[in-house]
Amino acid sequence: MMNSFNRRHFIKSGSLAALGVAFAPSLRAFAHSDKLRIAHIGLGGMGNSHMKWFANIPEVDIVALCDVDSIRLKETQNKLKELRPKGPKIKTYGDFRRILDRKDIDAITCATPDHWHAAIATLAFQAGKDVYGEKPLSYDVGEGKIMLENLNRYNRVFQMGNQIHATDNYHRVVELVKSGVIGNVHTVRLWKTGTPPELKGTEPAPVPSHLNWDMWLGPAPYTEYIPAKCHFTYRYFLDYSGGVFADFWCHIADIVFWSLQPKGLKKVHARGEKADGIADVPKWLDADFEFDNLKILWTSKPPDVPGAAERGIGAYFEGDKGTLICDYSTRSITINGETMTDIAHVPMSVKRSPGHQQNFVDAVKSRLQPESNLAYAREMTFPMHLALISYRLGRPLQWDAIAEQFVGDADANALLHREHRQKWKLI
Repeated sequence: MMNSFNRRHFIKSGSLAALGVAFAPSLRAFAHSDKLRIAHIGLGGMGNSHMKWFANIPEVDIVALCDVDSIRLKETQNKLKELRPKGPKIKTYGDFRRILDRKDIDAITCATPDHWHAAIATLAFQAGKDVYGEKPLSYDVGEGKIMLENLNRYNRVFQMGNQIHATDNYHRVVELVKSGVIGNVHTVRLWKTGTPPELKGTEPAPVPSHLNWDMWLGPAPYTEYIPAKCHFTYRYFLDYSGGVFADFWCHIADIVFWSLQPKGLKKVHARGEKADGIADVPKWLDADFEFDNLKILWTSKPPDVPGAAERGIGAYFEGDKGTLICDYSTRSITINGETMTDIAHVPMSVKRSPGHQQNFVDAVKSRLQPESNLAYAREMTFPMHLALISYRLGRPLQWDAIAEQFVGDADANALLHREHRQKWKLI
């Protein structure tokens, strides 16, 4: 429930119908032919991808757009008009809460910087709206817990935007691993090459007239405007994201958690080096995770295993009967010295996706959770947050998977959830 400050603020501004809708969300019954009315929040590169994807689904009407940068807002509005010249009237907003006020909007997509993901999704759940939210799920572990509690309380639908999940290759890898053809998997090696750019320019600059910088910061600590911290390169600052590691973890760890459902995380040990320039995320990161009967090892360069060097991102499954290596679109299985791309006798057992965005639309109408639902996304995401905590503290950490706390480490536990800036403490 919102604190008293935010309750007064929302009543004063009229947001969420003076909070009434936040506690009694509507559950529209959809007929198969009904159009889903969607609004897009956050209109950078990924936000525009959201807009284009959903604009190509005939059973969707895009009715609203929102961004704190008025230039991006106008540019996206013009692109949408070109894509759907005969579509419904598109209203634009600089404050996402105005979208949540509207009872005629069924769902939102969120492609803001990471530090806004949880607040926007949680308030959307409270307002009776379903959410297609970009990865990573949340800024920290505590936010993911708040999201899941609210999703369940308000009976909402959520799909995380790890679009690779919908590919046939990932579905087939899951079938192969689960079939047991490579035996019991004891180790999985994950990697993603690439380093953050060297960002310079530490001097504060005047805030552009088209940008609401205070709202862009939102829950994050206040800082004067530095261009490198905004828009795309925000991801290289720990106040907002977690660099290359956080950007790609969900895409490739997804195949591990889908195939093996790791349980009983016990230990996390991350090592790394700060990025060059003013960025403070890791330049490179190696992280070891110990689960019950499984080790997951992340590196920032390909491991020394067959087939890894030619893949910039990948997963290498080591079983007691063989191995499987994959990336987004390829796979290779090696058993008894023989390497192949598929095994014909392993049946197709995982229902194929109609497309990641279509899966979300179908889920909203059926009220059944989609493939990358929130409960699954949280399980897959929180080890990433724990690795960043280990990196920041510079030491291995013991984890209690039942209590969801580090063992005997108050400093590490303090980093599981960051207090939101008072002005923007909305959840």
